[in-house]
Amino acid sequence: MTTAPRPPSRARLAIFVFLGVYPLVTALIYALAPLTVGWEIWQRNLVMVPIIVATMIWVIIPRIHRHCGRWL
Repeated sequence: MTTAPRPPSRARLAIFVFLGVYPLVTALIYALAPLTVGWEIWQRNLVMVPIIVATMIWVIIPRIHRHCGRWL
């Protein structure tokens, strides 16, 4: 009889997501700053947040599960 895999630790997953998202956000801020001079914060975020969310869903989180799943 096979046992069901245990669910991932939310705290460890949060740490791995932080480690993936923090450099992405920092890089995007530096990359977009020269292109968005004079823009309001909400306008910069309107450009940046969809990039971050898409990268999290299709790149960062799947890679965390694939490469770091044993530590979750």
